[in-house]
Amino acid sequence: MIRQSISFTKPNDEWLKNLVENNEYSSKSDVVNDLIRQARKQQAQIDWIQAKLEKAENNGFTNDSKEKILNQSKSLLDE
Repeated sequence: MIRQSISFTKPNDEWLKNLVENNEYSSKSDVVNDLIRQARKQQAQIDWIQAKLEKAENNGFTNDSKEKILNQSKSLLDE
């Protein structure tokens, strides 16, 4: 692993400490890494939705129903 030095505001540091003290995570680094993983997953979902929208804009209307698009996007949240 690569070591980094980062600074936190007091409220954020207290929140991180609380998560570790409540045994939800073993360290502040674990919390930060989990938050980054969640943000990366969310960005992948946003990218997928944007690609679908761009495809629809470039090709006219999609043949997929609103329900199908909604179900596909919801399924990404469960991954």
